[in-house]
Amino acid sequence: MKYSQLIGLLACIGQVLICFMPWSLVAEPNILITGMNSAVQDYGKPGLINIVLSGVMSLFFIIPKIWAKRTNVIIAAINVAWSMRNYLLMSVCHGGECPQKKAGIYLLMAVSIFILIMTFMPPIKVEKGK
Repeated sequence: MKYSQLIGLLACIGQVLICFMPWSLVAEPNILITGMNSAVQDYGKPGLINIVLSGVMSLFFIIPKIWAKRTNVIIAAINVAWSMRNYLLMSVCHGGECPQKKAGIYLLMAVSIFILIMTFMPPIKVEKGK
């Protein structure tokens, strides 16, 4: 795909913005959880790793070397795993109270899978042995 690297770079920027969106809402104490402000000490900042990984992936989307493209696939897979961890952590019921999932947590999963797909399509031409 001709524009896969540009699309992947834009998706990484989008993922950083998604980390600041609301992910879930715990109704009883009225706590809104985002990727960077969980409002509860138990969660920390779950979107911070996604932001760091997006920065590294953005750098590797720009570098036109085959090693960068191969490493980017591994980092994108780690990003999908961390996004899945965040989805499970932010949507599971604790002590009989189930949080209401917001659009941000769904977008985080969708964009991280989309970034992984974009890493599979680098426009690198590999030369055969001389």
